[in-house]
Amino acid sequence: MSDEVLIQPGRLRSFCGDLLERTGVPAGEARILADILVEADLEGIDSHGVARMPDYLNRLRHGGIRRVMRVEAIVDRAAIAVFDAYQSIGHVAAQHIMSIAIKKAKAAGISFVTARNSNHYGVAGYFAKMALGNDMIGFTGTNAAARIPPYGGRTPLFGTNPFAVAIPAGKRLPVVADMASSVVARGKIILAAKKNQPIPRGWAINSEGEDTTDARSALEGAVLPFGGPKGSAIAMIIETLTSMLAGAMPSIDIPDMRSDPSGPGHISHYFGAIDIAAFGPVDLFKAQVDRMIKQVKEGPRAKGVEEIYVPGEIQSNCRQKRLEKGIPIADVTVQALEREGALCGVSGSLL
Repeated sequence: MSDEVLIQPGRLRSFCGDLLERTGVPAGEARILADILVEADLEGIDSHGVARMPDYLNRLRHGGIRRVMRVEAIVDRAAIAVFDAYQSIGHVAAQHIMSIAIKKAKAAGISFVTARNSNHYGVAGYFAKMALGNDMIGFTGTNAAARIPPYGGRTPLFGTNPFAVAIPAGKRLPVVADMASSVVARGKIILAAKKNQPIPRGWAINSEGEDTTDARSALEGAVLPFGGPKGSAIAMIIETLTSMLAGAMPSIDIPDMRSDPSGPGHISHYFGAIDIAAFGPVDLFKAQVDRMIKQVKEGPRAKGVEEIYVPGEIQSNCRQKRLEKGIPIADVTVQALEREGALCGVSGSLL
C-alpha cells in the first residue's frame, strides 16, 4: 500500500457524518462537524481534519463530549456575551456562537464573546471566515490543555492556544491568518507519531527539556512557543482572553482529551466580529486591502523566492487543487476510520 490515498471530499463528509450519527449526534450537528473536518483537510491542515475523528468518537461514546449541543448565555449584553457550552462538540458550539457574534456586530458595530466548558474546536480560521460574507472582520482564539512552556521553561503551562483573523478583500482573496502560539500545532506531532515519522528540530522538547526529533518523546514533553518569548507572550494573552474572561479553567488545569475520554473538556474560546460599515465605506476598505495585497504580491522578492504569499493564500490554493483531485488521506487514518465504521455499523469501505 502507498502512504496515502486520494478520497473525494463528498465521500469523506458522508462517511464521517454517518459515523457521528451512529454515535448519537443529531444529523444536522453531525454534518457540521464532518464539514469542518473535511474543510481542514481541503486546506491542507491535515492535523485538524478527519484524522481527529477517532478521538472525537471515543469521547462521544464515553460522555466526555455531549452528543446534542446545549449552549446557554450566562452574560448577554449588546456587544458582549459569555456562553456555557456544557461540553458540547466544540466545532458545533463554536459555529453557533460565532453566528451570534456576527449578529451582535451587525447591531453594535463590533462584538466580543467568550465560551466556557467547550471542547476542541479544530481549525480556528473556519470560524473567523464566517464573518467574511457579512463584510466583517472575524476573529477567534482558544485555549487547550497545557502543551507549551513559558519561554525558558520546560513545564507546559499554556495550550498551543491558536488564534485566527479573517479580513475581507474586494477582488482579491481574503486575508486569513490562522496560527498556534507554538512553533507548530500539536496535531502535526500527533500525526507524525501515528505515521512513525520524525519531526524537525526546534519543534518540541522531551520530558527532560531536551530538543527532540522523536514525535512520541515530544508528546511526552512540550511543544515550543514560536518566536521564543513572542509566542510565549501571545499564549499568555490568549489564555487571558479565553479562560479568564470566560470564568473557565486555565490550560494548566485542563485534562488531556485522550487520557480520560469520559472527562469534560473545559476548553474556552473567544469570538468576535467587526462590522466594516460601522467604521466607513466598505468598498473603500476592500479597495485598500486589495491595494495592500497587490503591493505584497508584486513587491521585489528576496533572492531565491519565487512567490510571496498572503496569509491564507496557500490554503486556498491547496483547497482548489484538492477539490479537483481529491484529498490525500494517510493509510493509517483510512484504517482508523474504517475500524470506526465497523464499530458503528456503517457499512462499506471509505474507499
